[in-house]
Amino acid sequence: MDELGERLRAHGMRLTAQRERVLRALGRLGHATPEQVIDGLPADGGPALPPSTVYRCLEALQESGLVTHTHLDHRAPSYQLATHDDHIHLVCRACGSVSQVPLALAGPFARSLAEATGFAADVTHMAVHGRCASCTP
Repeated sequence: MDELGERLRAHGMRLTAQRERVLRALGRLGHATPEQVIDGLPADGGPALPPSTVYRCLEALQESGLVTHTHLDHRAPSYQLATHDDHIHLVCRACGSVSQVPLALAGPFARSLAEATGFAADVTHMAVHGRCASCTP
């Protein structure tokens, strides 16, 4: 956790016990909405944290680059450790399943956008919506 503390200090923050617990919860959960983090925190044997504390922790951890989020749908974002940010999400509109594919698959798309428009896409922040193989007729 020393490296994490250093990264936070570089942003004028410190590694509090609450931030450390939120990081560990995300490590256990993989992808999680703030509500799922709140519900998952007691699994470490510690006390529940107020929702406002969890939201502030997620915001600070994202600002420091330790955590990222993706919008899988129109509800709450799904947070993950930045080290887990090596894929894009595929969301099935029919059954709701969420799968992952390597980030490299989005490379040609991002390059085409950049060449055509000069726009540098952040494909790690996106989810692709459509129909999974099981739901495609």
